[in-house]
Amino acid sequence: RAPPSSPSNQQMAAIASVGVPALRTGAVLTASSRGAVARAGVGSRQRVSIPVQRLVKPFGTGRRAPGFGVRAGAVAYDDLTPSGLHGKAMQFPSKDDFPTRAEVLSNVPEECFVKDTAKSLMYAAISTAMTVGCGVLAYLFIPMQLSFWPVWLAYAAVTGTVATGCWVIAHECGHNAFSDNRLIQDSVGYVLHSLLLVPYFSWQRSHAVHHSRTNHVLEGETHVPARVNQPDSDVVFKLRDLLGEGPFTALNLAGVFLLGWPIYLLTGASGGPVRGATNHFNPNAGVAGKHALFPGKWQSKVWQSDVGCVAVVAGLVAWAVASSPMTVAALYLGPYLCCNFWLVLYTWLQHTDVDVPHFEGDDWNLVKGGFMTIDRPYGPVLDFLHHKIGSTHVAHHINHTIPHYHAREATAAIAKAYPELYLYDPTPIAAATWRVGSKCIAVYKRGNEWVFTDKRVSAKHDDGARVAVA
Repeated sequence: RAPPSSPSNQQMAAIASVGVPALRTGAVLTASSRGAVARAGVGSRQRVSIPVQRLVKPFGTGRRAPGFGVRAGAVAYDDLTPSGLHGKAMQFPSKDDFPTRAEVLSNVPEECFVKDTAKSLMYAAISTAMTVGCGVLAYLFIPMQLSFWPVWLAYAAVTGTVATGCWVIAHECGHNAFSDNRLIQDSVGYVLHSLLLVPYFSWQRSHAVHHSRTNHVLEGETHVPARVNQPDSDVVFKLRDLLGEGPFTALNLAGVFLLGWPIYLLTGASGGPVRGATNHFNPNAGVAGKHALFPGKWQSKVWQSDVGCVAVVAGLVAWAVASSPMTVAALYLGPYLCCNFWLVLYTWLQHTDVDVPHFEGDDWNLVKGGFMTIDRPYGPVLDFLHHKIGSTHVAHHINHTIPHYHAREATAAIAKAYPELYLYDPTPIAAATWRVGSKCIAVYKRGNEWVFTDKRVSAKHDDGARVAVA
């Protein structure tokens, strides 16, 4: 059968917004009212009369309907700053009222799971050719002089943005979404990630943990928020008090984008607190036992990953000796830092916003965590260059083996089947980034949910004050 046409960002916003106003009164839109919204058009000023009714039909396949009107914990959140989601994620039901993963996947067309090795290789070749092409053109036409630093900055921004496509292709290899031929898949992923100084197998393992514990406040991996009244968050609050909101936000964003990725690889910063101080180049760092980041066979795979990164560093050193450190910094280091910026930005915004909660213990499960992922509008150019990594990430967290060239179709299917659960925030990326950097300082527990705050919270108002890291 012919696949449906890819929905636009506006259409995805319309799908995601279904039920949001009604959620505040514990109701959902009827089919006829959804049609009225669609006829009015996204962004239309036309006033639409929307009748509401309680959800009484089964949710998914043979599952009990989620009680959106009676949220677990029954805690009011009127004081929280809303995002473009308008508090939608705060209204999600308890984990027992979510569909199963199999039920969600049953709504995704079967062709979305088909991997085409030739097509995957084509996309890998396109991203690689564009990246190398940018470097060659810069080497040939931009003078290696300090007076041309603005041009080299522009080159770094453009080439780093293009090179992020190579990063995403390697990311797809690590998820077994590139090819059914494991040798081809791991070879492409290993080479591309090593060239970007990413330890391929080490990151493959830690990123799998991230997917298996999305938005778990204790066991998550990458961009796990700090908790209030802990030493790390206390330092951040003191700095914010000292600098003021605006300067602090600028400094926070600069630090996260410039240093966040290498610090995470080397120390496990923003990783799950249950794992301690991990290191993607040393499998023995961090805690042992059930929460070890690199157990069993993964220890040898970490060392295998190190070989690729060491070889690339050695090549860069030899290049610097043969030409000059300035040449390597201009042609490689600048784009490398820009590529890191995009990596951190995507991951941060995919799972973080002022009204997207975290969970732990019996309040979390795999599907609930996956639906806490946020799709955002990156536009056609970045979607092309970065293979839709930011605009179709919900589907990616529902099943990470879906190739990126099927992700839009899978996203549309999930958004249509579960409009009350699909999260799409239409906020422009720059505004969303500033909001997250300013307001998402630390989390504290209210009822069954860990919510973000930009203010200090006393232990007596934190239901998670006694939650231990175990």
